[in-house]
Amino acid sequence: MPPVRPVFRPALRADVPAIIALLADDVLGRAREATDPAPYLAAFEAMQAEAGNLLIVAEIAGEVAACYQITFISGLSLSASRRAQVEGVRVLAALRGMGLGAALMRDAEARARDAGCRLIQFTTNRARTDAHRFYERMGFTPSHIGYKKPL
Repeated sequence: MPPVRPVFRPALRADVPAIIALLADDVLGRAREATDPAPYLAAFEAMQAEAGNLLIVAEIAGEVAACYQITFISGLSLSASRRAQVEGVRVLAALRGMGLGAALMRDAEARARDAGCRLIQFTTNRARTDAHRFYERMGFTPSHIGYKKPL
């Protein structure tokens, strides 16, 4: 099969249903994503209004095939380093293992550098062992312990 050649672009409102499908298309997502698009559309509108909060899609042959969210955070720690927080990284199941995830993360890194970030970070669920191996191959280090608390 020829290499996957995605086009990366900011998501449009019309992409939200495809992104919802990507988020729900795994073991964890099936149990936690909803079917009503209204809250997702409201969240998309809120993200659009926030500076430095981007939802990016990878489009292949006119279809959304992958996505991620990147947020740029200014802070005082690490000598006042700006950082990029990556969330919601998903690749269409049929395209996993073809290099699209690596291209997605390279795109995120390029956007982070362009935004003046000195660090890119994310959390991943402990159960996503395949994802852990992928991120380590991409040069990420599991350096911290993350904590979450539902509100």
